[in-house]
Amino acid sequence: MSVLAQESRARTAPLAWLLVLGIVLAALNLRTAVTSVGPLLDQLAGALGMSSVGTGLLTTLPVLAFAGVGAVTPALSRRVGEHRLLLLALITLGLGMLVRSLVGSAPVFLLSSAVALSGGAVGNVLIPTLIKRHFPARTGIMTTVYTTALAVGTMLAAAATVPIERASGDWHIALGVWAALAAVAAIPWLALLRSEPERNTAGRGTGLRAMARSKLAWMVAIYFGTQSMIAYIMFGWLATILTDSGFTTAQAGLVLGIFTALSIPVSILVPVVASRFRDQRPVVVGLVAFYAIGFLGLWAGPISLALVWVVFVAVGMGSFPLALMMLALRTRTPESTAALSAFGQSAGYLIAGAGPLLVGVLRELAGGWALPYAMIFVVLAVQLLTGLYAGRERYLEDETMTR
Repeated sequence: MSVLAQESRARTAPLAWLLVLGIVLAALNLRTAVTSVGPLLDQLAGALGMSSVGTGLLTTLPVLAFAGVGAVTPALSRRVGEHRLLLLALITLGLGMLVRSLVGSAPVFLLSSAVALSGGAVGNVLIPTLIKRHFPARTGIMTTVYTTALAVGTMLAAAATVPIERASGDWHIALGVWAALAAVAAIPWLALLRSEPERNTAGRGTGLRAMARSKLAWMVAIYFGTQSMIAYIMFGWLATILTDSGFTTAQAGLVLGIFTALSIPVSILVPVVASRFRDQRPVVVGLVAFYAIGFLGLWAGPISLALVWVVFVAVGMGSFPLALMMLALRTRTPESTAALSAFGQSAGYLIAGAGPLLVGVLRELAGGWALPYAMIFVVLAVQLLTGLYAGRERYLEDETMTR
């Protein structure tokens, strides 16, 4: 290695580590605004005088924010810059969570929650773009880092909010803690403002219209949507599935906690395995197989083995980090990654949001779980077909040029 190359590497190494730290801290915060509310939902509704309509809106806000704000993120990043926009997103996230932790009004709580979730939605789209820009040769490793931090933050907010509330005796404090974590996450990005990437303001071929005409973009979006739909169904209905099968509430809660915790090792392993293949279709098939075994077991297998079936489903949930990897693996440039990330996640979250509602309607119609499970297997079939297309080695830019 030449002296010049050594000097260049010495200058860029601290920047690379600062970027890794910034991505990790940002990822830890992207779901805290969502999962810190769920454990306190009944208490919040009572304290704020929130109606059932308000409660329903609060649980729907994440999907609306992730879809709506995520769609305009590439245009914002071209105007503002990626590092600046992520810093603004973390500040917005923190301020939204701080305001809602201080108020006693249901409308203000909903509005500030929407503000916080908007910051998280921007981060959802930007981080895959930043990985593609700064770590193009290490997409698999950095996706592992990103999804693991995301899983840890998700579980931490879900698990720690109630103990904090009990220790402090105040739900305001329990929610306000997460605003402080967002403030910490903003610090590396303040330092990274000096290294703002050069902006491509043209955005040619990377708008939402271009994505909507792309078969690959739709396959990635539907794959992302089906895996998110399964996740929403499991988080929303797993406890009910288990209690309907004879589990106590405490036992169902324990199994749900194990299911949530398993997302951390799965987030570590799946990107490492998937990055070893130029073609991700074998991984797509394997994850769908784990899903199918798990759901068949929950539907028709011995209920005494429920934890085993839940573990199979948890491994299948590795489709989430795989879907995030595809955003970078199916594109050649950071600008295309941003466009595919925005389109795939926006359309995907809109698809996913219907899942829990459909399960509730079908369960009511059938008086049991036969129709919901049938729907889940249809979703898995769609996930397999779209994953086989999106998992093949191909690039969004090549499709655009051909068209």
